Amino acid sequence: MDRPVPSAPKRTPLTVSMGTTGMPAVQHQLPTVEEVSAGGIVVDASKETLDVAIIARLNRGGRLEWCLPKGHPEGVEDNEEAAVREIAEETGIEGRIVSALGSIDYWFTVSGHRVHKTVHHFLLIATGGYLTIDNDPDHEAVDVAWVPLQELGRRLSFPNERRIADLAREVLPEHL
Repeated sequence: MDRPVPSAPKRTPLTVSMGTTGMPAVQHQLPTVEEVSAGGIVVDASKETLDVAIIARLNRGGRLEWCLPKGHPEGVEDNEEAAVREIAEETGIEGRIVSALGSIDYWFTVSGHRVHKTVHHFLLIATGGYLTIDNDPDHEAVDVAWVPLQELGRRLSFPNERRIADLAREVLPEHL
């Protein structure tokens, strides 16, 4: 009489990373770092086109990306104080906050760890200054420009920032 052949033990499937040579990747848990930034949209309400100051940065691949100014709170700063300071440092434009616009979060990997970044955005009305990147202490901004609010979505490189721009267009009339 034939005996049934025992089946092989079940194994948990391994994940294969894109771009490998076909060998299963060893699953490692990268350490995670939480980061917080604050920034937003500063509008020149004295112009009929409601111009917004945006900055250009070079990404890790050397590509130019237009984005909203933002940065990390320093010391005991809250998010609002950090947003006002960072916008002034990166664009040269001073402003006062008139509304919160919400937060976005995303993940990326750098230098052997995963980063979960949350960025708090605010709507500011420009109160003074002039466009310059000379005051950016980190020298991350390589250019700065005024962009009419209606064109902002087409200029920004990131979809999540384009959604913040859409929200700013909705709430700005309440503050003019």
